[in-house]
Amino acid sequence: MSNTKQIQSIILKWYDQHGRKTLPWQQDKTAYRVWVSEIMLQQTQVQTVIPYYQRFMERFPNLMTLALASDNEVLHLWTGLGYYTRARNLHRAAKMLLESYNSIFPDDVEELQLLPGIGRSTAGAIVALAYEKKATILDGNVRRVLARLHAIQTWPGEKETTASLWTIAENLTPNKRIANYTQAMMDIGATLCTRGTPKCGSCPLQPHCSAFQLGIAKQLPVSKPKKIIPIRQATLLMIMKNPHTILLEKRPPTGIWGGLWSLPEISGTPTYEEVKQECNQRFHYVVKDIQPGKIFRHTFSHFHLDIAPALISVRVTTRKLMEAESQIWYNLQEPSAIGLPAPVKKLLLELEK
Repeated sequence: MSNTKQIQSIILKWYDQHGRKTLPWQQDKTAYRVWVSEIMLQQTQVQTVIPYYQRFMERFPNLMTLALASDNEVLHLWTGLGYYTRARNLHRAAKMLLESYNSIFPDDVEELQLLPGIGRSTAGAIVALAYEKKATILDGNVRRVLARLHAIQTWPGEKETTASLWTIAENLTPNKRIANYTQAMMDIGATLCTRGTPKCGSCPLQPHCSAFQLGIAKQLPVSKPKKIIPIRQATLLMIMKNPHTILLEKRPPTGIWGGLWSLPEISGTPTYEEVKQECNQRFHYVVKDIQPGKIFRHTFSHFHLDIAPALISVRVTTRKLMEAESQIWYNLQEPSAIGLPAPVKKLLLELEK
């Protein structure tokens, strides 16, 4: 038995004994269910995803229900999961599948990559897990397992290293039991070959792991070269016309919090007079009182945002909003099912305490 076949056999045997088989998307398996789970699992851990996935499936049990839903419905159920581009791409892809593919998921890796939000690894996961056809994945968990198994001491994000890892992953993918093997590799990475503190003593691949033999498993994979994460400041205007009604604006479809309903924002840390002037000029409301809130930090993948909330009570002299489609008065006692950024949802919940 070659070394490759031996490793494949070890991985599949481990899966039979220890692999995860009761995850929600493993039940009543369809390409649609697998696809939604794979998108949610991008940059998000399984335990975090499970309740979101279950609520999402209750509302959108199949492709058609998702494709015909409104943006607000989709983003509302994604609120708190982060990386909202995933939700927008998921919705766009559902519409494309309904209109151009007769609601049938392609079972081809290259064709799947034509859909928004589906890259090479996600496409491989859908083909392997849903259709049980030979396809290769290289998500974060698998990348970590292979980097340690072969003691790769360059950053996996480098072009040459990524190409090398894909070659290793493809060579190691067996011809049979594709779904089980794929799930096993993800499970080993998520539960044993973890970041920082790998459980080498319990890992079935330990006898073949070059990083373990060299005593450098904890140091691999090599971290991305560090960059100083910039800090930005923003003031969120909590404009209220009464104790239970607050003004929200819909953000542009692209960019941070794209397509979500948020609080009006001013960059930086404006003075009391500047905030008052903004309310008067931008919204034509008469400011009665402004109370600064506690500054807190929200971290994105590429910068920190220090948020300064400002609670503003106003007198509304007109019922009509400036831009009806992009502004709403949000009732805190009867909240609408709309998509909200996590920090904004937090602030709104605190208002009702």
